[in-house]
Amino acid sequence: MAIEVGTKLEGKVTGITHFGAFVDLTGGVTGLVHISEIADSYVKDVHEHLKINDMVTVKVINVDKDGKIGLSIRQAVDKPPEQQQQQQYQPQQRGPRDRGGRPSKPGGFGRSPSFDDKLSRFLKDSEERISNLKKSTESKRGGRGGRRS
Repeated sequence: MAIEVGTKLEGKVTGITHFGAFVDLTGGVTGLVHISEIADSYVKDVHEHLKINDMVTVKVINVDKDGKIGLSIRQAVDKPPEQQQQQQYQPQQRGPRDRGGRPSKPGGFGRSPSFDDKLSRFLKDSEERISNLKKSTESKRGGRGGRRS
């Protein structure tokens, strides 16, 4: 039997590692269930979810050219349609942010600064920093034109 992506199969857990579990499929073919594909919740230790010789239903998620088979237990479980919709990626709605990733202060009128605005602000800030640095180093040296002995 040829193993194709999307096929659901029964298999037996033959080995457990820190990164997943090896499952023996029909015909002596072995595939890997990565730790991220074992359950919908966070899996810290594979041993908490699976044991050697457990019978599991898996879904084939990829087959490499070199014969490696990627399997998933969590995708093999049929979920009600409303749960599938909830798990799909939904981007977060976020307002404008400042440089530190914090929400910007109100009164920005919802307009994000253009590239030219950002560039001019950066140049102004860097010039201020350079002048402050020069002032502090000159005061430590004794100012301009100071004699050294």
